[in-house]
Amino acid sequence: MKNYRIITFGCQMNEHDAEKMRGMLEQMGYSETGDMEEADLLLINTCCVRETAENKVYGLLGRLRKLKEKKPGLIIGVGGCMTQVEETARHIKRRYPYVNLVFGTGGLHRLPELIAGAAGSRETVLDHCRPEGVFEGIPAKRESGLKAWVPVIYGCDNFCTYCIVPRVRGRERSRRPGDIIREIKELAEKGYKEVTLLGQNVNSYGRDLGENYGFADLLRDADRIEGIERIRFMTSHPRDFTDRLISAIKDTAKVCEHFHIPVQSGSNRILKAMNRGYSREYYLDLIEKIRKEIPGAAITSDIMVGFPGETWEDFLDTMDLVERVRYDAAFTFVYNRRRGTPAERMPGQVPEEEKTRRIEALIKRQNEISLEKNVEEAGKVHQVLIEGVSRTNRDLAGGRTRTNKMVFLPGRGEDAGKTVYVKIVGGSLTHLEGEELNGVKCPCV
Repeated sequence: MKNYRIITFGCQMNEHDAEKMRGMLEQMGYSETGDMEEADLLLINTCCVRETAENKVYGLLGRLRKLKEKKPGLIIGVGGCMTQVEETARHIKRRYPYVNLVFGTGGLHRLPELIAGAAGSRETVLDHCRPEGVFEGIPAKRESGLKAWVPVIYGCDNFCTYCIVPRVRGRERSRRPGDIIREIKELAEKGYKEVTLLGQNVNSYGRDLGENYGFADLLRDADRIEGIERIRFMTSHPRDFTDRLISAIKDTAKVCEHFHIPVQSGSNRILKAMNRGYSREYYLDLIEKIRKEIPGAAITSDIMVGFPGETWEDFLDTMDLVERVRYDAAFTFVYNRRRGTPAERMPGQVPEEEKTRRIEALIKRQNEISLEKNVEEAGKVHQVLIEGVSRTNRDLAGGRTRTNKMVFLPGRGEDAGKTVYVKIVGGSLTHLEGEELNGVKCPCV
C-alpha cells in the first residue's frame, strides 16, 4: 500500500479538485496520510489568483528538496491554476528539477495516466492542455459526510481586467442538469444534508447549453430532492443576479438565505476600469431588492483596494458603499498584479504603503459592522445544522445557521448531522453563541 498527501491552496473549486484527486488516487490503490514523511506521492494543488498563494507554493517547493533527497522514490506533482499558466509551469520544471510532474487544470481528469508517466520518467513530465469540455464520472473522496461541493459550471467568460481565472479555468462550460441532479441524489442517499453548488459565476449556468434552462431552474429542481436539507451556492456575479433567480430562492424551501455577491469596488470609475459590467447604483438596488424579497438574508462580499488608478476619493466611495450595505462579512484584499491580465499594464499603480493604509481602514470598519450585526442576533432563533464539536472546547458543538453564521452551543460529537433550533444568546466577531430549544417551532430565517 502506497501513501499520498495533497496540499491545496485556493478557493472552493480548488478544494473540490482535491476531492477528485483523492478519489482517483484511492482507485489506484493509494491511501491518504497526513504526514509528508510517509508519503510516496505528494501533490500540490495550486492557486494563482493572489500573489501570496503563489509565494507559499514556491516556498513549499524549496523546502521539499531535502525531503526528495532523503526519499528519492517520492513522486512530487504540482497541479492546479498556477501551473495552467504555461510560463509558470516551465519555470517550475526548470527551477525545481526534482519535481516529477507539472500539470494544469486542463489535465486533471488524466491524473492516473500522468502519475504513471511521471513514475517511469527520469525528467519532469510537463503536461499542458487547455481546460475544455466537462468530464463526468470522476470519483471524488470528500472530507465530510455531511456537506458536499457540487460544481455546476466551470470556467468564466467575464474577463475582469484584474483576473486570471478565464486563462487558467477556461471559458464557461455548464454541466448537464441531469448529471448535477443525479449527483445530488446520490449524495442524499449517502446521508449528506447540505450541498453547495459551485462555479466561478453560478448565475450564468446553462447559457451555453441552449436549452432555456438556467440557474433558477436548477435551484428549483434541486430543491425537490429528498434527503437534502440545505442548498447553498457561490459565487454570484452581481450583473447576472436576475429577478427570476431571486424569485426562485424566495420560493424554495432548501435554498439558504445567504448571498455572497462580490462588489470589488464602490467607485463607478474603478468598476468600469475593472470591466465589472455594473454600477454602484445597480449594485445597491440589487441588495435592496434582495433584502425586500428575502428579509433577514445575510449578504457577504469580496472587496478590493488599490486597483490601478484608484484615488482616495474612489476608496471613500467603497467605504461609503460598505456603510450603506452593512455586510455580514467581507473578504477584503489588496490588488496584486497578475501576469497576463490587462490591469498589469495599467498606469497609476498604487504604492504598497498606500494599499496597506486603505486595507487597514477597510478591515477595521468592516469588522466593526460584522460585530454589530452579530451582537444584534441575540434573542433571535435560528435553525442550525450541527457539524461537530469545537476544536477548542469539547463540551461545545458547532454548526451554521441558514445565513451561514457559525454558532457554538452545548453539545457533543454525536450531535453532528442533527438540525436543531437555537436561541442566540450572544455574538462575537467570528461566531454566535446559543442554546438549543427543545420542542419549539422555528420562527427563524
